[in-house]
Amino acid sequence: MQAYITPLGLTFYIETYGCQMNSHDSEKIAGILSGMGFAPAQQKEKADLVLFNTCCVRENAENKLFGNVGKLKQWKQQSSRRMIGVCGCMMQQPGAAERLADMFPFVDLIFGTTNMQFLPQMLHEVLVERHRSLHIDPDGAAEEEVAMLRTPPPLASVNIMQGCDNFCTYCIVPYVRGREHSRPMDSIVREVESLMAQGYREVMLLGQNVNSYGKGLEGADFAKLLDAVARTGIPRIRFMTSHPKDASMEMLE
Repeated sequence: MQAYITPLGLTFYIETYGCQMNSHDSEKIAGILSGMGFAPAQQKEKADLVLFNTCCVRENAENKLFGNVGKLKQWKQQSSRRMIGVCGCMMQQPGAAERLADMFPFVDLIFGTTNMQFLPQMLHEVLVERHRSLHIDPDGAAEEEVAMLRTPPPLASVNIMQGCDNFCTYCIVPYVRGREHSRPMDSIVREVESLMAQGYREVMLLGQNVNSYGKGLEGADFAKLLDAVARTGIPRIRFMTSHPKDASMEMLE
């Protein structure tokens, strides 16, 4: 990844909506920003960059987001170094990013669930090239191997897969998180081992449908992954979310 120079002394604040996967994504974004030299701010008003990591599952999510973004217009006008970004599931909906950009011309960054790895480039465009940056890729894949700024021990979340192939009539997840894509088992095990070395005693394995883990990977399924993670010696393993239609006897055993 190309290195981009960031002015010293900048701070960030991430406001996260929705599920554990969104919270996990916010930890990735925080890690990327920290690696660029940004420092976390304890209050939204004290930050130079405010990022809204959005959810679109609930009906009033868009109205809530638009209201919160609108409240920051005057705040942004008070300093030329202040930036506003919006990312996450809502931005993956067709037309949502463009609608947000038209309604709020003072928003600097807009990107989807699969584009956070381009955040250094996007911030370079805003800070150095002095123009807005919009990155939405409906067919992209989320980057897993990124440094994270996690919440302290004992519990850490570990993503094992992205997306869903079920297309339930009531659910928007396949359209904003994409089709199922499983992460290699050895990569997951290495992350758990690293977390144990950092003092974590419990992991939450995350996926839109963890029971179908392993699609596209030879010799891998969720039961084998549970066994491999357990062999690391981590004292406690949780997982979510699981779909009953994909539960196997091996997993139950």
